[in-house]
Amino acid sequence: MPFRSNIGALVVAFSMIGSFAPGHAADVDELPAKATPKPVAPVPFFYVNDNRLTYAYMPNGTDPGVTASTAKQAYAFTHFDAWAYGTNLINLALYKSDHNDPAAPCTPTGRTGCAGASDFYGFIRSTFGFNEIFNTKAFTVGPLRNVSLEVGADAGVENNPLAPAKRSGVIGLMFAFDLPYKGFFNVAPLYYKETNHSSFLPAPSDGTLDFRGTWALETNYYMDLGFLPANMQFWSISGRAAWYGPKGPGTSVPGTVNRTTEFNSEPIRLTLDASKAVWGDKYSHFVDVWVAYRYWKNKFGLDNNLSPSCTGRFVGSCVESSVYSGVTVKF
Repeated sequence: MPFRSNIGALVVAFSMIGSFAPGHAADVDELPAKATPKPVAPVPFFYVNDNRLTYAYMPNGTDPGVTASTAKQAYAFTHFDAWAYGTNLINLALYKSDHNDPAAPCTPTGRTGCAGASDFYGFIRSTFGFNEIFNTKAFTVGPLRNVSLEVGADAGVENNPLAPAKRSGVIGLMFAFDLPYKGFFNVAPLYYKETNHSSFLPAPSDGTLDFRGTWALETNYYMDLGFLPANMQFWSISGRAAWYGPKGPGTSVPGTVNRTTEFNSEPIRLTLDASKAVWGDKYSHFVDVWVAYRYWKNKFGLDNNLSPSCTGRFVGSCVESSVYSGVTVKF
């Protein structure tokens, strides 16, 4: 715990100085005011606390079972914090589709005059660093900065005819690596368990899909483009990729197709730190403008080559491939 242990040592040192003060009260009174030690500010519980709002637009989104590509708008709130033993990341997002992906009770084949579906999705990921927990540097080797226990959960609902209601949890390890120019690369092998809902399951099913546990691998990276000239160092790149293993059909209803390995990624995002470019380093990442590429194969685990929601007249609806862009504001 280098950050917290150093601050703690300073606090102890100043408290020891204070403990001797009563024995020399007269001496202190005779000192100039500027020589009186200032109180040490308490160390905050969260020494990083970052909150952001994002608006993004994707022109070529997809949804399984929807025949045409779907434009989507996204509104998101993201929170990140760091404390003595780890980190927390929370993301809450609302995705609003155009008329090609209609809200219930309309269907994609009868969508005239129907509003687009709204999809609310949120997740949390928390880490507990082994270096911090055990007060050691044993988990720092070469570019490896730390190994952490990672836990998390996802939840989402959408008001389309399928009426999905996803709930999932993950637990595993995260390996954090350093990259040049203040960058990082994280990789997390995880255990993944999901339940969901489908209104298309026949009676007597209540629509519940209880998938078997499977493996997952989540990765993400970030790096400033520090090799650029000094007057252009407000660009950065980032990205993520995640694989979720086969999880079965989720139900015993005959004819339900097994879910296959799902690949969900944003391999690259190019970000302009607009506030730094305009107002200087003091306002770095207060306003970010970015463009990214998204690739999502076998959406929700539906096999792009076998699932009825992805083949025939729905061919291509289970693969999302789109450039999109947005703006993120820190507050």
